[in-house]
Amino acid sequence: MRTPRLGSIESGGSKFVCMVGSSPGRIEAETRFPTGRPGPTLTRAVAFFREAVAESGPLDAIGIASFGPLELRPGHAKFGHLAATPKPGWSGVDVAGPFAAALGVPVGIDTDVNGAALGEGHWGAARGLDTYVYLTVGTGIGGGAVIGGKVVSGLVHTEMGHLTVGRITGDTFPGSCPFHGDCWEGLAGGDAMEARWGAPAEELTGDRLREALRLEAAYLAAGLRNIVYTTAPQRIVIGGGVAELPGLFPLLGAELAATLAGYPGLPEHTAEDFVVPAQLGRLAGPAGGLVLAAGAAAGARPLSDAGFAADARRATGAGFAADAGFTAGGGFVTGVEPGTDAGPGTGAELGTGAGPSGGTAA
Repeated sequence: MRTPRLGSIESGGSKFVCMVGSSPGRIEAETRFPTGRPGPTLTRAVAFFREAVAESGPLDAIGIASFGPLELRPGHAKFGHLAATPKPGWSGVDVAGPFAAALGVPVGIDTDVNGAALGEGHWGAARGLDTYVYLTVGTGIGGGAVIGGKVVSGLVHTEMGHLTVGRITGDTFPGSCPFHGDCWEGLAGGDAMEARWGAPAEELTGDRLREALRLEAAYLAAGLRNIVYTTAPQRIVIGGGVAELPGLFPLLGAELAATLAGYPGLPEHTAEDFVVPAQLGRLAGPAGGLVLAAGAAAGARPLSDAGFAADARRATGAGFAADAGFTAGGGFVTGVEPGTDAGPGTGAELGTGAGPSGGTAA
């Protein structure tokens, strides 16, 4: 039985990362480039995978971990499309469809944060757990909750960064969120730290850094209390640039213990391995794309092809569920049948930024 050959895309607001492989340790090809206008950006990504297919053979599926917000309700007419996003020109664009049409393979898609959560669950800091939360604290705050092995998603994916947290006494900073002002990311995201201190967090030193870390740990702990009580995670994994600030995690652990105030009194909540740094770093999102691709490949195969489905699950970690096409809370699109030609005109459609979705490039 062969190992599935998968494509992965981390579609970020600032850059695209495209890979071919089966795990973070088995990458055949990789490219990175800035996220520009939709048409040229998607065309460049499709061209990378076409070249990989021409050189080394067909792919079994592609997984996309994309910036959002995304329409992820299976069966919805706009499944795989971006909703109203602050990224200029990308609102309404079909992110998944062009790859299914151009390459003739099933495509799995979810948010970049949920993708990173899946990556950390299969190969990183949450490996072996089935209920955990992944947070990224960078420019803003985003989170993905994996409960019972599946990423939580309903009408829309989770937006943990917009939780309400109580203000620290004496803090008069108005917050930086354009929608809510002083929500969680408005008080504790990277943009908020820069606005509050007049410099990016990584440039702070001395007393200013110590005070910034004190406030950051307190606000992060306030949000984590909400997450502990609503999702009951076995572990909380935190990535992103702010999470790399030296000395943050010991302060955060102490603040979380204080704000939980002994309730419900589980020793796990004060253990050193309850709130931990992410392990995969820049590979978390692309690793999640591989998990999504494996799920799409396994879900698109007939039940009689059990060997391939088992290989797809093994390629992405022992805990991969049989219905992994929907594990990330989104799903997959099959486009055209694998192995068939998408037909003429695909490149031209991508070049305009319209593609199958009718979305236009800015």
